[in-house]
Amino acid sequence: MLMKVKKILIFSYKCLFKLVSILPAKKNLIMFESFLGRQYSDNPRAIYEYMKEHHPEYKCIWSVDPRFVQGFSDKGVQYAHRFSIKWLFSMARARFWITNSRMPLWIPKPRHTIYLQTWHGTPLKKLVFDMKDVLIPGTTTDKYKQEFYQESRNWDYLVSPNRYSTEIFKRAFRYEKEVIESGYPRNDIFYKPERTQIAERFKGKYKLPQNKKIILYAPTWRDNQFREGNYKLGLHLDLSMLQKELGEEYIIILRMHYLVAENFDLEAYQGFAFDFSKHEDIQELYLISDVLITDYSSVFFDYANLKRPIIFYTYDLEEYREDIRGFYFDLKKNAPGPIVKTTEEIMEVLKTESEQSEYTEQLQQFYQQFCYLEDGHASERVVKAVILKNK
Repeated sequence: MLMKVKKILIFSYKCLFKLVSILPAKKNLIMFESFLGRQYSDNPRAIYEYMKEHHPEYKCIWSVDPRFVQGFSDKGVQYAHRFSIKWLFSMARARFWITNSRMPLWIPKPRHTIYLQTWHGTPLKKLVFDMKDVLIPGTTTDKYKQEFYQESRNWDYLVSPNRYSTEIFKRAFRYEKEVIESGYPRNDIFYKPERTQIAERFKGKYKLPQNKKIILYAPTWRDNQFREGNYKLGLHLDLSMLQKELGEEYIIILRMHYLVAENFDLEAYQGFAFDFSKHEDIQELYLISDVLITDYSSVFFDYANLKRPIIFYTYDLEEYREDIRGFYFDLKKNAPGPIVKTTEEIMEVLKTESEQSEYTEQLQQFYQQFCYLEDGHASERVVKAVILKNK
């Protein structure tokens, strides 16, 4: 019975959406969304902030999951609850949609709307049609690929951070429209003259020690670790050992993937370990950190812009590469930092300067291959190529 009611509601909403979309477009209206309306972050945020500063004549509204409203209201950002009537009228009449993830298939894109897909990372992990098996719960491999294909037909423009990504995106998404090879707007922050001041303000706001180095631990999610309606991922770090050996010199910040619903009890590590998983924009965490620990997340492509040490904590490397997702290149050969499998190895790298410095040349080569377009003006390039071009 409930399923039948849900289908009727979706059908009615879709019909209303189509009806409203017949009305003339609001040519100065742009709808933004990041990670399904959960965050004020990523490429959409960078483009939004560029528009607010340089083109205030445009009306910019964020699509927001009602559970995550506070992250927007605290910043004075104008928003509409996802799937509300206000959202429907805004989405149906907007000239532009800008998002970094997929929209629901049952939402019909109006003819007058230009859909800019920014995506959310340079790919190491295989994507969509390059994946052999899709392990994401609630779908099948064929269904996932077909639905992604249908959604990507709506994209009018796709942002790419580099040539490497462009080639993969075109093939993996089967995308044939215009790709804007611009660098990632979200990385403009690394090249702002005031980046040091941004980092210092952040440390002060959250009362982080000023006299200690900061480790940022930012792993990705695992497609096959889904329980009780959420993705799970254990910490896999021995915080007691790290605190004992490194606590005089370092603190550690945890930033888990937004899909991972995990609450860590850090009571025993007060003053050493801090959970910033709910902090929406990781770019600020990059700026304050001195070293990144990650695994297969695309965060290391962005962090390479800072030319700071990166440690790859890949305790399940073989399983992830062979059984879960697969990679586009050999991580062991091309990683711009040491690959380790234990907390002891992490500790050894952090305590030995030579362990980090031997990757300086490799990190520089990595930068030239993946970050060569980043210069602080990616947002500007995207706005000129999409919004100003289609006034």
